[in-house]
Amino acid sequence: MVLGIALILGGIVFIILMAASLGPNHFKISRSILVSSPAKACFDQVNNFHQWEKWSPWAKLDPNMKTLYEGPDSGEGAVYSWNGAGKVGAGKMTVVKSQPAQLIEIQLDFLRPMKVTNQTLFTFEPEGNGTRVNWSMTGRNNLVAKVFHLLMNMEKMVGPDFEKGLEGIKAAAESEKA
Repeated sequence: MVLGIALILGGIVFIILMAASLGPNHFKISRSILVSSPAKACFDQVNNFHQWEKWSPWAKLDPNMKTLYEGPDSGEGAVYSWNGAGKVGAGKMTVVKSQPAQLIEIQLDFLRPMKVTNQTLFTFEPEGNGTRVNWSMTGRNNLVAKVFHLLMNMEKMVGPDFEKGLEGIKAAAESEKA
């Protein structure tokens, strides 16, 4: 009986691992929003990590979260580290490329709940009388991440947070011009 249960569980694990191994090696999550402000106003909300408190969907999840800013206040080399509980976890963001009112590339290093490095890109494109703000995150899927993606839909997990963040950027940028 025990051997039968062990074989069934082993078979289930084998099937999960086989299905996961066939999954994509990379992922991309992206969202965009139209903001009724110039690109510079939107860019400034993202380029300076101190501004993220206004709009980041994760900033308010853990009021006891510890944060640390290093390097310049904004632009290339700016670093934001956090250590919190629950969904917030721990990690570090580093601005690796910053082109005023055009784009910001960020290296996103998660330390907890899972150690992984992803790339985040914000672009700011003139559209009509405003700016189209695009936010995307890309990363590699190792086998552990592939299993995670089988069990959890990253698009549904992170996409709504990106939408909340973009709404926050929109509110902050539009209130500055008012």
